[in-house]
Amino acid sequence: MSYDAIVIGAGMSGLAAGIRLAMFDKKVVILEKHSIPGGLNSYYQRRNFDAGGIRQFDVGLHALTNFIKKGEKGKPFSKLLKQLRLSYDDFKLCPQTYSKISFPGMELKFSNDFELLLNEVYEKFPTEIDSFNALVLKVQNFNELDLSIGYQSSRQVLKDLIKDELLTEMLLCPLLIYGSAWEDDMDFAQFVIMFKSLYFEGFSRPEGGVRTIISLLMKKLEDAGGEIRFKAPVNSILTRDGKAIGVDVGGEELFAPVILSSIGYPETVRITPALETISAPRVGAMTFLESIFVFDKKIPTTQNDSTIVFYNNALKYAYRPATNYFDDKSAVVCFPDNYEAHNTSGEGTVRVTYMANYSQWRELDRSGYDAKKDEVKASALGLVKKLVPQFDGKLLFTDIFSPMTIERYTWHLNGTVYGSIDKTRDGSTKVPGLFIIGTDQGFLGIVGSILSGISLANLHGLMASDS
Repeated sequence: MSYDAIVIGAGMSGLAAGIRLAMFDKKVVILEKHSIPGGLNSYYQRRNFDAGGIRQFDVGLHALTNFIKKGEKGKPFSKLLKQLRLSYDDFKLCPQTYSKISFPGMELKFSNDFELLLNEVYEKFPTEIDSFNALVLKVQNFNELDLSIGYQSSRQVLKDLIKDELLTEMLLCPLLIYGSAWEDDMDFAQFVIMFKSLYFEGFSRPEGGVRTIISLLMKKLEDAGGEIRFKAPVNSILTRDGKAIGVDVGGEELFAPVILSSIGYPETVRITPALETISAPRVGAMTFLESIFVFDKKIPTTQNDSTIVFYNNALKYAYRPATNYFDDKSAVVCFPDNYEAHNTSGEGTVRVTYMANYSQWRELDRSGYDAKKDEVKASALGLVKKLVPQFDGKLLFTDIFSPMTIERYTWHLNGTVYGSIDKTRDGSTKVPGLFIIGTDQGFLGIVGSILSGISLANLHGLMASDS
């Protein structure tokens, strides 16, 4: 069977690419190995045998970055809406109250109003305000979309501008853990993307969580006439005369002149025999585990009114794989009930994310795995108690997913979340007709992934076929 384009993977970038192509009457198919869409930002359900009923949880989505108010133009989220012809109201966005970066003896708050962070730096690092303003100006003037830019260390840029190492560590903390495939550092172009996404624009969460976004994209794909196949893993990418011509799916060959792969750069190379002779892209080492706790009531805002706490129990931020299964010296603690417009009654939820060590989790047998998850639970609950000592809610339900869970359901090598250290900024590979979209193209977060799918579908699926 022949198509105008084949998209591998029904994550955010894959769905967006499929929609964009189908909107212009291209015959496109999305091939998804899993039984549901979403990829790294999906959802799942668990039966709660103690309390009865089914509980549904998001995977990956603490927050939707790049928040805008209705009617704002020229921002990444507004471009997403325009390109996919979606309505702002359909997302039902609930903005954050504020988030904070918590280090020993020092906190920095930030919200969807950049003035809060600016004032926090002014009050708590008064000797660095000129340096911080210089950084802000550099970020504003930097063209992070220039595909010709080479790697530049963010730590080095910050070192050249800011003398107080604590401020550097605190500014880097949310940006690294929300998007860096590198250990302890990130490419400055990606730093700029994340700085704008988190600090200039900020966080929100759709009512209904990630399912709201996925439902919108699936409905748009259906309306546009795009095809999607689930439980359809791609065995190999077919080539002829060095060019991509199609894919093998369970013995069935599908053909197209353009193949957009959202499953990761190293993962794509592994299923492309024509790329066997090249140096494989490096697999990132950063993987995580997450504890999800459901309590019988919400945490009162008088006890905690922040939405996300980026916690680090040291003056330096060690962003690297844990040395002993998981690192509880730092965490992302998300209080999803503290997004504005959420109800104050009913059950309460807290999510605690730790950095982990994939190779150690991989070696555990069943009993060791369960015992280690019990350790994670105790540690994460202890952190919640430390951050909100007055809260006396009764724990109703716990679920924990590890690097092995990530690998099992996303098929990302080593359970890595932010993909390869080696990004392909223009999406190109050594095989003409085969392109990388999503995280390994260098776009980050849900909004970034969607824009990656859109931009490369425009460039290689629409312009190329129309030329």
